[in-house]
Amino acid sequence: MDTNQSQQLNIKEAIGIQQQFFALLKNSMPSHVSMADELSEKMGLSYDSIYRRIRGEKALSMLELKMLCQQYNISLDQVFDIQNSTVVFNVPDINTDNLPFQDYLKGLVNGFKHINSYAHKKMRYLCKDMSLWQFFLFPELSAFKLFFWIKTIQNDTTFNKAKFCFEKYGFDEIFAIGQQLIREYNQIPSIELWNIECTNSTIKQIEYYRDAGLFENRKEMILVIDSFWNTIDHIQLQAEKGFKFMPGDTEVRYKAPQQFYINEVILGNNTMMIESDEIKETWATYNVMNYMITKDPRYSKRAFASFDNLVSRSTLISNASEKERNRYFNLVKDKINLLKA
Repeated sequence: MDTNQSQQLNIKEAIGIQQQFFALLKNSMPSHVSMADELSEKMGLSYDSIYRRIRGEKALSMLELKMLCQQYNISLDQVFDIQNSTVVFNVPDINTDNLPFQDYLKGLVNGFKHINSYAHKKMRYLCKDMSLWQFFLFPELSAFKLFFWIKTIQNDTTFNKAKFCFEKYGFDEIFAIGQQLIREYNQIPSIELWNIECTNSTIKQIEYYRDAGLFENRKEMILVIDSFWNTIDHIQLQAEKGFKFMPGDTEVRYKAPQQFYINEVILGNNTMMIESDEIKETWATYNVMNYMITKDPRYSKRAFASFDNLVSRSTLISNASEKERNRYFNLVKDKINLLKA
């Protein structure tokens, strides 16, 4: 092969890589968004300049490539199809210390809004604990969980001598954001895999506060326990109907379908697997509450396959198996009733 032929092959390969990059970029945007409009605004270039880059007629500069990768969380390993054992995750709050909880929730709201911007979407959820947004169905349980996270998990010194009281620590603003989060979640069709351990952490937290005398009085404890019962009751009703909805909603306001599975031998790890049009991404938790996201197709392929395998060995209790559904939720409710003893 002479030098001219080699150069032509290199140019052709470079054009292919650039076109592949723009295909990845397009998949990172909601389907209704015009990539040309978006990039023209972000890069400060004319439509003609943008289209020339998309077609591969004009090479992207290294600075342009860096800016776009940072802006849209694209890994260069994906761009160049580098096959190694490295998986790149986007960690939304990695550069922020002591992120306020309301900002953490707003980040989740925006993430779910982005998912809902796609025409076709689906969530798979492998649960170790109840999902965070379920705690915002009713205000008393929400307030207790927030108080617990701030006082006991974050070890906020301003709460050192505080005891839980709903009137004092209602966290109304954060509860309102949590309600937004549920409404976004309710629009995403989901397959959820739970187990008998999913409610244990909340039960243990209430037990700990009860035994340590960290409720202001017994009435406050009963408020939280009753709110927890109402939350489980609502989740059971959703499983019965096979749809997501807010407490008090009628059937005309039901949202996305929900398939609810129980596996009595596998303990999950709070992982979400999201399909949005043709994109697959995986949300994994770390440090108890934080999450990180990857669109690496190899990682998602394994995560999705593992989840589907577990589901095939689990019991569907939504829209079916009334006996198994009642048995599961009755076991949970028995544990909640024991908290009052």
